[in-house]
Amino acid sequence: MRIIFAGTPEVSVPTLRALVAAGHDVCAVLTRPDAPLGRKRILTPSPVASAALELGIPLIRAAKIDAAVSAQLTGLHADVGVVVAFGGLLPRSALDATPRGWINLHFSDLPKWRGAAPVQWSVIAGDVEIGTAVFSLVEELDAGDVFSCERSRIDGDETAGELLERLALSGADQVVDVISSMAAGTATAVPQVGQATYARKLSLSDAHIDTNAPADIVYAQIRGVTPEPGAFVEIGGDRLKLHQVAATPEGPSVPSGHIESHSKRVWLGTASHALELRQVQPAGKPRMDAADWFRGLQTEESVVTS
Repeated sequence: MRIIFAGTPEVSVPTLRALVAAGHDVCAVLTRPDAPLGRKRILTPSPVASAALELGIPLIRAAKIDAAVSAQLTGLHADVGVVVAFGGLLPRSALDATPRGWINLHFSDLPKWRGAAPVQWSVIAGDVEIGTAVFSLVEELDAGDVFSCERSRIDGDETAGELLERLALSGADQVVDVISSMAAGTATAVPQVGQATYARKLSLSDAHIDTNAPADIVYAQIRGVTPEPGAFVEIGGDRLKLHQVAATPEGPSVPSGHIESHSKRVWLGTASHALELRQVQPAGKPRMDAADWFRGLQTEESVVTS
């Protein structure tokens, strides 16, 4: 199959590589423009752009798919388009650029968690199972017919970042299987069934941990916003990022919203039981062991968060 691939972040790269490894002709890669990264704001290619350059595939960089970009896509004479987390909507003119349309790898069991952050919201909601769906792109958000859906368990300690990395690998094989079925003329898609739910893009406020909730809800929130935007509490108006947290059952009794040190281990109190803080990052400092951070406070009392 002659394929246009559209994607931007690291989770898109496994599918691009899998399509090339399977022998398909990826004739172009559509990705977002280079973005400023780091403190020096250096313009940096997207992970997909870097992979495409390595593989020798022509790049189309676009923040918005306008008439000129759609015409460029049409001129490629591809059979089908494949999207994995491109980061923008494809208008009708782009969807019509390939005779077999476009398929999309989405990290949820559609129609559950349509939208930008399905894995994050699935973890935050405490879901125990997640799906990956390969579906046909239509103009309505994540509403097309589904070619393939696979489900897997969510590990109780898995962060959204770890889960997304795992699903990106298994989902790549899923996309290749669907493309092979399309090439053989055996692919079939079925309409989505059930109540749609939506997974909007996470904001910084979603990462502000509510320590007044029970431990299981707090732990799910922390895992769901890790690594981005990154869980945090506030102490005296300054953010303390929570990089590594453990749901350890033998923790001491700690008041909700308090941080205490017991037996050289640091604990965050919730409405039920305490969670263990293992790695944190104070404002303006690098990440460090929570015990080292608490020792540096030179206090034997609780630190109260907000």
